[in-house]
Order: sequence, then structure tokens, then C-alpha cells
Amino acid sequence: MNAIEIVNLTKTFGAKRAVDGLNMTVPQGAIYGFIGENGSGKSTTEKLICGLLQPSGGEIKLFGKSHRDQQVRSQTGVLIESPGCFSDYSVWNNLKLQAANLGIKNENEEIRRVLHLVRMDGAASNKFKNCSLGMKQRIGIAFALLGNPKLLVLDEPINGLDADGMRIMREILTDLADSGCTVLISSHILGELEKIATHYGIIRNGQMLKQMTAAQLNADCPTYVALKTADTDKTRAILQQTYGRADVDEQTGEIRVYNGSSADKVANYLFADCGIAVTEIRTAKISLEEYYINLMREGK
Repeated sequence: MNAIEIVNLTKTFGAKRAVDGLNMTVPQGAIYGFIGENGSGKSTTEKLICGLLQPSGGEIKLFGKSHRDQQVRSQTGVLIESPGCFSDYSVWNNLKLQAANLGIKNENEEIRRVLHLVRMDGAASNKFKNCSLGMKQRIGIAFALLGNPKLLVLDEPINGLDADGMRIMREILTDLADSGCTVLISSHILGELEKIATHYGIIRNGQMLKQMTAAQLNADCPTYVALKTADTDKTRAILQQTYGRADVDEQTGEIRVYNGSSADKVANYLFADCGIAVTEIRTAKISLEEYYINLMREGK
């Protein structure tokens, strides 16, 4: 069963179509990286999924039922923008208010559970206003986890975090997915998303441009040999004739060879057979960020 199934979803605000015939499938247990430019419709789609906005057309199903079904809605946790906390209240008391709002039984036990999940066992007495950005983001996830939801919808939860905050967030989301929770997460920090996502959806102008698994992304992002020499144009021409494809990265000036040859083999060929000395050489792989940028250029 899929956690989310969206068919021909539309949302208009006046004459503007924020979501335009969107089709989207999120498998149960996935960490689904939802990617797109600012204004592409990501946040609007997430709000539609959570019932914070009403669609103009199309269908949204969560775990095989309408997203309007109260039982399904109760199994969805949400963090969009920032957690709505009272700044002078402690973390514990903010969570207690939310637990009461949700009608959760055994609220103290549930609060301890979610604080442990987000690595904040020792911060319950901290006032919300004194918490760091990373802690506030984790508190927001703790809010969303109250009631043990099967689906978690997160809008930009890692933006602005330092390296340690991102590491903690990765661990939290991976643990949640391992426990069976489905995570829909949007982010512009594609390098971090690439470390945890099992599936991806790339949206543009309110339409789904591409959906793929992490394995499919890996297959579409080849490994290459990147190198520099004193004469880029001459070297590129030789490599292109020999290996079939050799591109020049305009930003770095590196020549890229994609046919699977090793760095040693390419360097030895250039020096021994062509008399060209390699000044720099490395093996690399196309990243999610580069893949996404190339896809956006092709779309335009």
C-alpha cells in the first residue's frame, strides 16, 4: 500500500495555478525527498495533503483512504514552517498543551517518548525561547510525532542548521523510517537529502517533473574521471576521440571522462601516448544537486 497517492491535483489562487495536475506516489515506509524551486508548489502540495488547504480539483489518498478521513488525518504528523510554541513556556509544557489539544492519553509517557526520539531527553525544562534553531526544529518534529503518526510531513526542517544539527536530523528521520513511519520532506539542501532519501519527486510549476527511487537516481548519475591539463581544448579533443565523450565543466575547467575508465588509466594514456601531463585528476560522481540543476535546464 502507498502512503500517499495523488491524482491530477490542482490548486488555484485567483488566476494563479499553484498546483497544476500533479500526480505523485509515496510508498509506505519511504523517506520521500520533495524537491523544487521556490514557488514550484511544494509547500502548497504539503498543505493540501495535510488538509490545511482545500484542493480545487483532483484526488488525495492517504493509506488508501481519502485525506479527509478523520482516522487517516489522526495518523498524520505535520511540521510546516515552524512549530507554534509559547516562547516563555518550557519544552515540556508546550508539548503538554499540544498533547491535550490532540486528546492524547498517558500524555506524560507520550511526551517522554517523543523527546527521546528527537534526542532532547535532557531539555524538557528549557524555555522554548532559549532553544537553538536546531533544537526548535527538533521540538517541531516532536510536536508532529505526538500520537505516533504513520505519516510525517516536513517542510524544510533542515534549513539553517549547522553540520551537527543536520547529522542529528538525519539520524532522527532514518530511525523513524526504520520504525515504519513514512516521511515526506522538502528541502533545498540536496546534499543532505541525498544521504537519507529512498525516493524523490521533482516538481516544477506545480507539475511533477520526475519521480524516482534512490537506486534509479544512482543509475542516472554516473561516475566520471575529472582532470586538468595545461591545454584543455587539445586534451578534450584527444579524450573525446578515444573515449567517446569528454565534457568540460565551465565552472571548474575540469575535463570529464564518463566511459568508466580509471583515473590511472586515463592519466597514463595522456602522458605515455600523447605527451600530455595531467596536473590534477580525481574520480567523482554526479550528485543529486547537479542532476537536479541539469534537469531544470532541460525542462526550461
